[in-house]
Amino acid sequence: MSKPAEAIVIGAGIAGLCAARALAGRFATVTVVDRDRLPDEPSVRRGTPQSAHAHGLLISGRRALEELFPGLGDELIAAGAVPLDSAGDMLIHREGRFWPRFPVGLDILSVSRPLLEFSLRRRLLALPGVTVRDGTAISGLLPAAGGVGGVRLDTGEQLPAKLVVDCSGRSTRSDRWLAELGFPAPAREEVSIDTEYATRVYPRSPGDFDGATAVLISPVAPEEKVAGMAWPLEGDRWIISVAGVHNSLGSYEDSIGKLPVSLLADFIARSEPLSGTTSYKYPASRRRRFDKLRNPPSGYVTAGDAFCSFNPVYGQGMACAALHALALGRLLDGHPEPTSGFAREFYAETARIAAAPWRFATGADLAYPETVGRRPRTAALTRPYFERLTLASITVPEVRRVWLEVQHLLRPPADLMRPGTVLRVLRGGR
Repeated sequence: MSKPAEAIVIGAGIAGLCAARALAGRFATVTVVDRDRLPDEPSVRRGTPQSAHAHGLLISGRRALEELFPGLGDELIAAGAVPLDSAGDMLIHREGRFWPRFPVGLDILSVSRPLLEFSLRRRLLALPGVTVRDGTAISGLLPAAGGVGGVRLDTGEQLPAKLVVDCSGRSTRSDRWLAELGFPAPAREEVSIDTEYATRVYPRSPGDFDGATAVLISPVAPEEKVAGMAWPLEGDRWIISVAGVHNSLGSYEDSIGKLPVSLLADFIARSEPLSGTTSYKYPASRRRRFDKLRNPPSGYVTAGDAFCSFNPVYGQGMACAALHALALGRLLDGHPEPTSGFAREFYAETARIAAAPWRFATGADLAYPETVGRRPRTAALTRPYFERLTLASITVPEVRRVWLEVQHLLRPPADLMRPGTVLRVLRGGR
């Protein structure tokens, strides 16, 4: 069977690059369109302002990226990315204490967003049939029978396609574009958290934080609203970010100085920064319920943040984007044509992937009374157990491992309620 002719991906961020990799080989040509001029080296660009801040890549995301781009992990490590055990190498402060460190065999990879994106793009462009059109803005979608047949550029040029994958991020104009073709916009869910980041880069030396490879100072809601983190980057650098919710962030130094421990404040006081202070604001987690559309348009799907965008402090976005891409490839193998039925199946799968991280991120944010959003009826019933779970995670390795596996999207949240885990939580969460 011959391949469909053309596929177009809107956006050259992590989601777009992963989606394009899933499409490569399944379509004769794949064109990635981005409004930015893409850099020839790892660097922050205008369309991804959040890339200047600390990024977490969940273990599920690392594995998904490795499936899409075999050998990527070794390539990134050779370029300076830092592998670390998520419990053994990370110094965590929460609940008024530093947590003991013990290895659990769950390794994450600390890498700057610019290096990751650059490495993915270089890998992608080495594939036959894949091109990138940067510095190019899209003004709308082209109609086709029952759906979408390509994109229209702001120059008026038309690019036909059998499938358009919208990975243009949380600010996607999909609602407007689909309305112009007579299709209904999906319902939206939002949880307003008003997160703000401030970040600097510092030189990194062994022993900076008593030998810890990373630092996380995590707030306890609702009393505490500011988090601090230090992540190792390639080039022997630390990226040190402070994040606050609901307008709680002041200046960089003041905010770090108000953390419950002085570890990061002491470090920046004796160190010279390698960068200025960069800020980023994130108003609300947002989920577009394309999965609720009875007859979504054929030839068009959204993925990554264009489908569901989470508070970035939890580090779930890149993992979900990579998992969306794997789902895209699997479903295309069973659909010779990207029909409305294909779109419906794809949205059902992306909704399933997003469900657990959405509950985790919004559930944590809704612990603040200022947060605006629908509060699940079960929240008041489950909160005491999860408070005990957090306490048990401090000292019980088995509980911390299960909790981390759920956070990293390796296990379903229901596993936290298995009898063995519940028993350990009740014994250790005191």
